[in-house]
Amino acid sequence: MATIEGRPAQYGVSLKQLRELMELRGREGAAKVQEYGGTSGVCRSLYSNTSEGLSGGQEDLAHRREVFGSNTIPPKKSKSFFRLVWEALQDATLIILEIAAIISLVLSLYSGSSDDEEGHGWIEAAAILVSVVVVVFVTAINDYTKEKQFRGLQNKIDGEHKFSVIRNGSVEMISVADLVVGDIIQVKYGDLLPADGILVQANDLKIDESSLTGESDHVKKSVDGDPMILSGTHVMEGSGKVIVTCVGVNSQSGIIMTLLGAGETKKPKEPKKKKIPAEDVERGTGNSYNVAGAELASLKVPGQDGVAKGNLPAAPPPAEDGGKEQSILQAKLTKLAIHIGYGGALVAGLTVIILIVRFSIQHFYVDKQPWENRYLNDYIRFFIIGVTVLVVAVPEGLPLAVTLSLAYSVKKMMADNNLVRHLDACETMGNATTICSDKTGTLTTNRMTVVQTYICEKYSKHVPTFDSVPREVADLIIDAVSINSSYATKIIPGEPNTLPKQVGNKTECALLGLVQQWGKNYQNTRDKYPEEKFVKVYTFNSSRKSMSTALNLEGKGLVLLTKGASEVILGRCSRIHGDDGSIVNFTSEMQRKVISNVIEPMASDGLRTIAIAYKRLDADTDLENESKILRGLTCLCVVGIEDPVRPEVPDAIKRCQGAGITVRMVTGDNINTARSIATKCGIISPGDGNLVLESKDFNSLIRNSEGEVTQELFDKVWPKLRVLARSSPTDKYTLVKGIIESTIGTGREVVAVTGDGTNDAPALKKADVGFAMGIAGTDVAKEASDIILTDDNFTSIVKAVIWGRNVYDSIAKFLQFQLTVNVVAVIVAFAGACVIQDSPLKAVQMLWVNIIMDTLASLALATEVPTPDLLKRKPYGRTKPLISRMMMKNILGQAAFQLAIIFYLLFAGHDLLDIPSGIGEREPSQHFTIIFNTFVMMTLFNEINARKLHGQRNVLAGIFTNPIFYIIWVGTLLSQIVIIQFGGLAFSTKGLTVDQWAWCVAFGVSVLLWNQILAFIPTKKIPKKFAYGRGSVQIEDVISVQSPTDTIRMSEKRPSRSGRILWLRGLRRLRTQIRVVNAFRDSLDTRYSSDILARNAAQVSRIRLAASKDSRLNQIT
Repeated sequence: MATIEGRPAQYGVSLKQLRELMELRGREGAAKVQEYGGTSGVCRSLYSNTSEGLSGGQEDLAHRREVFGSNTIPPKKSKSFFRLVWEALQDATLIILEIAAIISLVLSLYSGSSDDEEGHGWIEAAAILVSVVVVVFVTAINDYTKEKQFRGLQNKIDGEHKFSVIRNGSVEMISVADLVVGDIIQVKYGDLLPADGILVQANDLKIDESSLTGESDHVKKSVDGDPMILSGTHVMEGSGKVIVTCVGVNSQSGIIMTLLGAGETKKPKEPKKKKIPAEDVERGTGNSYNVAGAELASLKVPGQDGVAKGNLPAAPPPAEDGGKEQSILQAKLTKLAIHIGYGGALVAGLTVIILIVRFSIQHFYVDKQPWENRYLNDYIRFFIIGVTVLVVAVPEGLPLAVTLSLAYSVKKMMADNNLVRHLDACETMGNATTICSDKTGTLTTNRMTVVQTYICEKYSKHVPTFDSVPREVADLIIDAVSINSSYATKIIPGEPNTLPKQVGNKTECALLGLVQQWGKNYQNTRDKYPEEKFVKVYTFNSSRKSMSTALNLEGKGLVLLTKGASEVILGRCSRIHGDDGSIVNFTSEMQRKVISNVIEPMASDGLRTIAIAYKRLDADTDLENESKILRGLTCLCVVGIEDPVRPEVPDAIKRCQGAGITVRMVTGDNINTARSIATKCGIISPGDGNLVLESKDFNSLIRNSEGEVTQELFDKVWPKLRVLARSSPTDKYTLVKGIIESTIGTGREVVAVTGDGTNDAPALKKADVGFAMGIAGTDVAKEASDIILTDDNFTSIVKAVIWGRNVYDSIAKFLQFQLTVNVVAVIVAFAGACVIQDSPLKAVQMLWVNIIMDTLASLALATEVPTPDLLKRKPYGRTKPLISRMMMKNILGQAAFQLAIIFYLLFAGHDLLDIPSGIGEREPSQHFTIIFNTFVMMTLFNEINARKLHGQRNVLAGIFTNPIFYIIWVGTLLSQIVIIQFGGLAFSTKGLTVDQWAWCVAFGVSVLLWNQILAFIPTKKIPKKFAYGRGSVQIEDVISVQSPTDTIRMSEKRPSRSGRILWLRGLRRLRTQIRVVNAFRDSLDTRYSSDILARNAAQVSRIRLAASKDSRLNQIT
């Protein structure tokens, strides 16, 4: 018989049986588990052990993956380079250009004329085709690079998610992809479950299964009642151990993902009709815990007439905020692109009409010439000029600049401990005006130590020795600390000359440190009382503010051990140990004295205060009556835990304040601790008039007589509020929502918020940018966030602000540059058509300028490195114009200067340079070559001007800090030299002399000098109406790139905008670039399913319901 590491290779249960087992629910599932011999029988069948787990041997793990599968879902096959080339070819404007060039080419060759003018006609048509090919390949290469990059980011995020598993008797943190069937995993509050399994031990465990079943109520799990644990669901309360039974595509969420086509190369047709296209679900689907949610669970399964697999009920109707809006910048850019597109189309159409009408009048009416087929080529040439004007006018480089700038920033931000999940959060963070930060771990080090105690009515400013405490009390404290805590929390000895490593909850680590200071070993106590011996566990949550464990202690019978916020625990105590260790009554007067003489002084020193208590219970006590059980406690001690402020935080907060960002601290600690820490951080200072409020005072000030929050009352409080103490997740949500919706200032606030708990999810989702803690944060909090702080450090938020401002500025720089080129190129082409019946800039030349403008410039300007000066200005906010008056001055001023030079060269340049005029000539001339070359030179040197947005005179400052910029700049210049000297008929150019080159470069350098002159014009004198994009852009004012169904739905609602929809459909290149941005976002979001969560009705419902346990939030929402 074959064996694997000494055990039989044949398992006692098959994959098919396990899949069938996991489709059962509740009592039915529990009964089926009993048929297999209960949880112990299932463990035996899978050669696992509830306390030891798997051996962890590589041979054993490999065999389990071979038999039961791995915990991954194959990602969708990436698009090949040739597929991207094909997609780029679908651009409507390029297709028109290709067809026109081909017709022109065929006519030129077909005419067979010996006339030189006709004989060379095919060269320009061929050059246009070659240029189109270059544009297509450049677009495809950009797309391919981005696809590769976002998959790299996905792999990075894949490695971030770890889960607690027991192997070979010890607890390990491993990647969820490494989980196998038979593993024993430890689940706790806030976890997103990575696989299906069966419960083997539970402590007050409640699961949110709405992502799979659509049921919003939390499901209580127990070994005998309902032991079935499903992947993709969330632990909302409690903890437990689970044996993994199904992973990857065999888990319940994996089955749904497979039905939706994950891992396939073709998209299923049916899901396309839903709001969430299948591609959104397929792209970057990492491991099997990436469940798409209730909306996916209710999708029709192909071939089953809409009957959902696994008896999954229909999801509730979509929530009103089920879709994620565009960011502030994206909305304004999209609106701008549409307006420029309209203008470009108008000018292009007029150019074609004028050229055709003037040509026809001149030849057929004035000259009385008969029709000849060769004239058809002229009309096609006019049409090509018009389409080329449209190509130049359409700002397809804008989305590319956004993509490049965001991608570059995201990569750099990862090194700064910011894991960006929504790309638009990157630039939104640059506009932040308010940061609502947690205290513990963010502003403080989160390395906690007990430094003061109150034991047996003795207040000590230092930790007493074990022998100085009555033995019975000391033993009870050791038992309470060791047992009534997560067994995953531990202190691991560090390397020589280093501090021990704290693993798990840092407050519990501080208490375990107290045990170690007394020379005792908490692990011996835990080994004596394993979790299986617990009778009942009341896990910590925001409403209890305590954790309690009931078990039979040796020699003491059934005992309840509890710890929590000092005021809360003391309020539940009726007795306390006196001086000699004896138990005395704990009167209300004694409670007040302890609070005023012990807790408040501890808090004033910046300490977190925790009380520990216990209660002896009768064996027949009803442990389900929680409110009764947690009363009449006996107080053991109060401890003061020090959590020092991070040394770099005060300077970071000072920099934020200098940058116009208000920092507010929202903490669960009492008001004295919060005030002390806020003062040390620099959030408040004595006599500054700012408010420090407790939750109850905050709510009394913002609620009316009916108990409802009103914006009018809220607006009287929040501007001065700096610290909110003893706050609940509901308070945090109320604060964030109220600040965002306030309109009392000159511009609406942009709010960033940090959170780590499951119930912080509503605030994280409501905020403009939500930061989840990468170390202390729960999976649910990470799922609801936009950015994950991998080091839980406030200074990383400041770095995110810098990068966000840099993104905004980089895009504005490109915008300033591109619009100048747009205006000049379009006006030159239009004026040429009106005056000389031809464009001074030929079609192939404008395509080259288009490549410079769209691709190379966006890459050069979008990768500028941030400077410290970014934090020396106020945030832009929501209502800042997209194109400021300063930018508009530079755009119009430079455009006017360049147009003046080009028109001077057009009409008088041949006299200045003593060369023949090129007007009316069909052959390439030095005259028109100089015009083209001068335009490109001025464009290149204006690219240097565009690096500065705020009127700085030294435009060369920092130019060598960005190698990409100067490499592209020099590369473009060299390419231009080759085109001019050797382009010939293909580019309609004629080689220039050194003197002529000198003139062109001189005209180019002149834009730098002209920029200095423009700087003298006071910007404040320019009317505000010249700024573009002022005010908040409503989402209905722009058309997003949506699924076909959404577009149809929008057009049905607003038929007047159908032309705009058709326009955007035509500009496929614009959409291609935006698709790349969305691809990035989808890739990053898939790991924690946030984008899916945002559009998933059941998931949104779940998060709201999780928070709505507090009735006050119901009143707000």
